[in-house]
Amino acid sequence: MARIVDGAIPSPNIWNSPRTYELENRAVDPDGAAEAAMAAIRPWTGGAVLDIGCGTGFHLPGLAATAAQVVGIEPHAGLAALAADRCRALPHVTVRTAAAQALPVPDASIDVAFARWAYFFGPGCEPGLRELSRVMRRGGAAFVIDLDAGRGDFGAWFSRTVPSYSAPAVEAFWARQGWERKELDLRMVFSSRADLEAVLRIEFAPAVAEEAIARTEGLEVAYPNILRWRLY
Repeated sequence: MARIVDGAIPSPNIWNSPRTYELENRAVDPDGAAEAAMAAIRPWTGGAVLDIGCGTGFHLPGLAATAAQVVGIEPHAGLAALAADRCRALPHVTVRTAAAQALPVPDASIDVAFARWAYFFGPGCEPGLRELSRVMRRGGAAFVIDLDAGRGDFGAWFSRTVPSYSAPAVEAFWARQGWERKELDLRMVFSSRADLEAVLRIEFAPAVAEEAIARTEGLEVAYPNILRWRLY
């Protein structure tokens, strides 16, 4: 069994089904809306970039195309190894096995940090936010993208799968922290019906997944998200 860093919150979809999650990564946001929204707030060209919860490193090569330095952080050692393999030919990309609560980078060394779909939800993630304050340079920006559980069918299916999740409590938490927010109307577009169904089955409880599959026609799923950010 792969080593898991202490304090990490399990991510059952990618931790248990990394190959299927790869299909999800490929399907999410074909329009590039999330990247464009973040770049409009604080571009990362030529900067030092931190990807928290990078998983198998899907986003690292894209970041490395314009950033001067990219560090991927992943608490699941097996996934971190896959990310390192993915970026082996990119000398300015480093992957480390670590958690958001103890980022293995120096003080004031990061220009732009990302946590995308990495369960960086709200209450309980204060240690990770303190670490961000430590590692961010003046003039930098940190971004968190997560599902908007308060909107759309996808949000409702998620809420039924994780009934302990409270969207109002999460919103109140980020408001107290002083982070800004923007709703993103993303979508997932799949190349086959089998891929779509496989992804819905790793995202939701079995009964909820089957309902989602039955209610979803074609190859596209609406995916409401929230982009949160803080400037340093």
